[in-house]
Amino acid sequence: MKKNNRLGFTLIELLVVISIIGFLTTAAVVMLDSARKKARDAKRIVDIKQVQKALDLYYDQNNAYPTSGGCNANSPNTGWCNSIESMSGGHWIRNGATNLGTFINQDPVDPKPASSPNWAPTGGGTYFYFANGYGGAGQWYMIVFGLEDKTSSMQNLDGVTACNGQVFHYGSGSDGVITVGGNCATK
Repeated sequence: MKKNNRLGFTLIELLVVISIIGFLTTAAVVMLDSARKKARDAKRIVDIKQVQKALDLYYDQNNAYPTSGGCNANSPNTGWCNSIESMSGGHWIRNGATNLGTFINQDPVDPKPASSPNWAPTGGGTYFYFANGYGGAGQWYMIVFGLEDKTSSMQNLDGVTACNGQVFHYGSGSDGVITVGGNCATK
């Protein structure tokens, strides 16, 4: 009688083990990517709140928000400031030399900075600031930014009203683009 002494694995057994390892690795990468997106979105929200606090302090001292337009931005047009094109001396919210330097050491930038291809920051990349015209230059402002989580409840709560009554809401409610700011001040 022959004795069967197997000292290794069959090809089938190796393929099953390799496929299980591949599946587990893929699942781990997907979960890690999701966690990274959530962390970047949380940072974006904290960044914008920090900027809003600095803008409120600026308003309290100057009775106006810094107007946009003198910050060398082309996207979406020269009336805006953005965190990619307008950065100078650590500040992108500025009108020429006037910036938030007294209230914030450095203006935050998106945690995954990139120029937004169609200006609307779908998926993040760039922060945008506008505070000019529409019945009250410097008396209201808006910040437009993007989140990677397109199901964020913030999308249904955002929007800013200018001094002429026009409401700005650049997102579609499902694309992750958020518009926040200071409604027209009537002081």
